[in-house]
Amino acid sequence: MLSDWLQKHTPRLVTPQCHLCKLDKCPSDTHPRWCNSCLKLFEPVPRCQRCGLKTVTTVEQCGECLSKPPPWHRLYCVGDYTFPTAGYIHQMKYADKFWFARDLSKLLASRIEEPASLLTSVPLHWQRYIHRGFNQSELLARYTAHELNIKNAVLFRRTRSTVSQQGLTKSARKSNLKGAFVLKNLNFSATDYSHVAIIDDVVTTGSTVYQLCQLLLEVGVKRIDIYCICRTPEPSG
Repeated sequence: MLSDWLQKHTPRLVTPQCHLCKLDKCPSDTHPRWCNSCLKLFEPVPRCQRCGLKTVTTVEQCGECLSKPPPWHRLYCVGDYTFPTAGYIHQMKYADKFWFARDLSKLLASRIEEPASLLTSVPLHWQRYIHRGFNQSELLARYTAHELNIKNAVLFRRTRSTVSQQGLTKSARKSNLKGAFVLKNLNFSATDYSHVAIIDDVVTTGSTVYQLCQLLLEVGVKRIDIYCICRTPEPSG
């Protein structure tokens, strides 16, 4: 009986499966989590390189960025907040599957052509940190910095708790975050790190990273990039 069970289940135990399609992975598969077929679901699409939103063809700056440029220089992302990326973000944040940060970071790092010399993350308020047990952006920063072989540091602190940004309009998001962050590392020197990247799991209106960019610009940082897993079109309003 035991030998029959082993013959039936041993191949399944030693042969890794693709996390999406559940089929056995092949030796030629390039990612430890997904097979090459499912990996195509994460393939990049044309975007504005400045704001990261979808465009017909890849452009350095879309019309909106030309008229109202954001404070950052370049935005890198894996995709929009849709299947399958959205599911992994949701599981990572709300189902305690924090190990997905490593897999998503590997995808993100493969898109970044000119890495910053320093990578930092969007901070959580301490109350939310205690409730969740970890900061997903900080985890993404740690793994992405490792993939890119660059330094990772915590530069910001959240000074007050705010309501969730999800579902708010662009103007409401901006008002919600006003004065919510400060520069934590007072010894940070823009002379040593003139090119800094900020990472977050999802960027929608950009209100959060906008506030953090202003803090870096005030201390003399010359170039700021944004790294994120999902770049989602902003809601109307």
